[in-house]
Amino acid sequence: MNIRRIWLDRDQGGKKQWADFLTAADLIPDDQLDYTIGIYDKDQLVGTGSTFRNILKCVAIDLSYQNENLLSKIVQTLRERLQEIGYQHYFLYTKPETSKLFRSLGFTEIAATTELVFMEQGFPDFEDYLMELKKHQRMTKQNAAVVMNANPFTNGHLYLVTEAAKCAETVYLFVLSEEGSLFDAKTRFELVKEGISHLSNVVVLPTREYIVSSATFPSYFLKNQAKDNVAKVQAELDALLFKERIAPTLNIMTRFVGEEPLSPVTNIYNQAMKKVFSSSLNLIILPRKKANDEVISASRVRSLMKKQAYEEIKLLVPDSTFKEIMNQKKE
Repeated sequence: MNIRRIWLDRDQGGKKQWADFLTAADLIPDDQLDYTIGIYDKDQLVGTGSTFRNILKCVAIDLSYQNENLLSKIVQTLRERLQEIGYQHYFLYTKPETSKLFRSLGFTEIAATTELVFMEQGFPDFEDYLMELKKHQRMTKQNAAVVMNANPFTNGHLYLVTEAAKCAETVYLFVLSEEGSLFDAKTRFELVKEGISHLSNVVVLPTREYIVSSATFPSYFLKNQAKDNVAKVQAELDALLFKERIAPTLNIMTRFVGEEPLSPVTNIYNQAMKKVFSSSLNLIILPRKKANDEVISASRVRSLMKKQAYEEIKLLVPDSTFKEIMNQKKE
């Protein structure tokens, strides 16, 4: 048996064999991958695993080879690859029935639903993230949370945070740490801090990889390709992780979100939160703020940026965001 890379973007025969193998293992072939390997017995594919950034994905073993220690070989090969490109911390999704196998390989469970288990290995880990959150904790009781990508921070975002701040003693405002947006994570974080600086009861925090990330909720970043059923399963796990681990750390009682008329995937996420939070956490869905009878959204601002419609943009964003947009224009 030998291990070799499968070039999914250039080997159509290899890709079909890989996709058929995953389908037979009751897994959905994932397009969001940047490295894939296969274990072959002669020309027969008997095991496979992939990575996207620091996430292990699409790991499967042929049932008739389950006693050949192939899972350990796949995981070790992928770990070595991730270490080569600078990662010391990795995630994976697996089914509940196989999570025990990954535990034996050193992975720790972060959250689990009936359909999915989210695990990690390496440092800094989830416990480190919770410790980081505790450093910013305020000793208040009626606390709320808002989570946003803010790509970029708009008057719609500001309205949502302001309404939350009226109802809560402290609002913990989580800004997505995920890269891949038009505005990088550092810029988005700073724009949010500047945009809400007049709200003394709002604390701005990073999500790292534990709230709406490629690790917890990949469908959020594949909105045009995401299958509703897959998005629903991922959204429920993300919501569960927030409810069971993050909210108790900061004594969060309520989460505020904007209603979602534009994105089906974000709407699925709102519905998943409603289901998962149940009576444990309050979920308040606010109508979206409008300008000229149209919802103010970050996507609307980005579209206007392409058209260089800066006077229109000025009506939709705080001064600090507009200043950053004009700086980017100069560059």
